[in-house]
Amino acid sequence: MAHKHTRARPHAEFRHRSQIPMPAVEEVEQRLTDLLSPSLLAPRQLERRDPRQPQRIIRMRQRLLTLPVMVAIIVSLVWRRVPSIAEVQKVLPREGLLGMAPLQVSAQAITKRLDVLPAAVMGQLFTEVCMRVQAQAPPPLPHPRWAPVWEAFSRIALVDGSTLEALRKKTQVLRACEGLVLGGKMMVMVPAFSHRPLWQLYTEDAAANDKRFAAEIMAALPMGGLLVFDLGFFSFLWFDDFTDQQKFFVTRMRQKIAYRTVQVLSQGPYYRDEIIQVGQYRSHPCTHPLRMVSVLWQTVWYRYLTNVLDPQRLSARQVCELYRRRWRIEDAFALTKRVLDLAYLWTGSTNAVQLQIYATLIVYAVLLTICQQVAQVLGEPLERISVEMVFRAFYHYSRAVERGECDALVSFLAEHAKLLGIVKRWRKHHRERQQLESIIWGDP
Repeated sequence: MAHKHTRARPHAEFRHRSQIPMPAVEEVEQRLTDLLSPSLLAPRQLERRDPRQPQRIIRMRQRLLTLPVMVAIIVSLVWRRVPSIAEVQKVLPREGLLGMAPLQVSAQAITKRLDVLPAAVMGQLFTEVCMRVQAQAPPPLPHPRWAPVWEAFSRIALVDGSTLEALRKKTQVLRACEGLVLGGKMMVMVPAFSHRPLWQLYTEDAAANDKRFAAEIMAALPMGGLLVFDLGFFSFLWFDDFTDQQKFFVTRMRQKIAYRTVQVLSQGPYYRDEIIQVGQYRSHPCTHPLRMVSVLWQTVWYRYLTNVLDPQRLSARQVCELYRRRWRIEDAFALTKRVLDLAYLWTGSTNAVQLQIYATLIVYAVLLTICQQVAQVLGEPLERISVEMVFRAFYHYSRAVERGECDALVSFLAEHAKLLGIVKRWRKHHRERQQLESIIWGDP
């Protein structure tokens, strides 16, 4: 009897990778240059610690691979999807990168510079870029009912972590390790409606618990801000810290958590909104009361927690929809790994991994800005714009510019949005979800 051979499904983040760099797009490079130039032109002294004597600080010499040149190389590696350092060494002397003049340099020199260029300097550039990006006009809200919520909180943000892929074992230290050596873990915070990077943190420990970052996340959220996170951060002590510091959160309720109902705010056939008291045991106390919203979605009850006790400030429906928006940061991780090649780490150095993370988030911020402008021209919400298809459309735009057919990037993308698949299709599961929401909340 013949056996049926099933083909193994490849990992979604490791799709076929092109070995040819993406063509340069002048308008995209100009946006990146405008965003980076004020920080690159500021005088900076590059310093690193001596690997043999960590207490000794070494000042790095400025020769061919200066900070502007290295930033141009690092950012171009991401946005043009250059497959390797060796390929950069071929492109750099012929074309230059990101407005830099052509430069003859060896691949070994670039690799060594990636290993020793202080990641903290790139982190400062990332922070300054984030401030400029956040100063830009935010995208329109997806629905008018979000306007009061937008005004009620100083910031509405999403936070989550993602484990990076395996490092290449090119050093003696990594070769001595058995099995896979993961690249570490990054924690990212983005606004709930624009998804542009706000804050980032990295650790070499790929198995680090999300709660390890709790203090840094709390410090990054301003007073009066609202943070949405998953069950990995579930902690009664952290919930009390939010209330004590006049900050707010939305998360899911863990199963088998003992609680006592204090007051039922509202309820219907498919939902229940109530004030509860958790932390019934002395070993795990919770001082402040919380609010739990339960929703029957098809045949499963989903429960969400928040310390926003006033339903006039944040309704039960908005609590559920905010947590559903948390999945947008999961989409962002998938896009950065699959589309911007963060799943393929350049070298085995953790310093180079941090540089790659910062460069990827900077390119992703510019890409989202372009998507926002396309959405405004088309009159569509930002969620309907496919970030991946906009990125793929850069090739078609570059060909159109060569033929002299167009000049402006956004107008080209908007004009050919249907052909290029930029607007996501309204599918069956979208209509079914809309119908369920209408049944649950009793409005169209």
